[in-house]
Amino acid sequence: MGYAVAASSEWIDPDGVRRPAGEVHGWTPGTNQTVCGLPLSRSRLSRYPHVGWADVQPESGRHADEVRRVCPRCAAAARPRHRRDPRPRRP
Repeated sequence: MGYAVAASSEWIDPDGVRRPAGEVHGWTPGTNQTVCGLPLSRSRLSRYPHVGWADVQPESGRHADEVRRVCPRCAAAARPRHRRDPRPRRP
């Protein structure tokens, strides 16, 4: 599942578009909390529905210039999981 971004601060890129900065969290549009459970209004996090989660990753993101910290709990939730069969099959 792809997440949008909520962040503690923002910067304006040269094209005049708002971008996330500071501490970033994963956020599902239509909800009022981050993936890790922080309420957006009480945490004073701004929403960025136009920025995807992959775009704020410091290693590879397009809009990660001003990102200082990626929430580790949100990052863990956004990681793809591969489920294995917990019971081995008998021949």
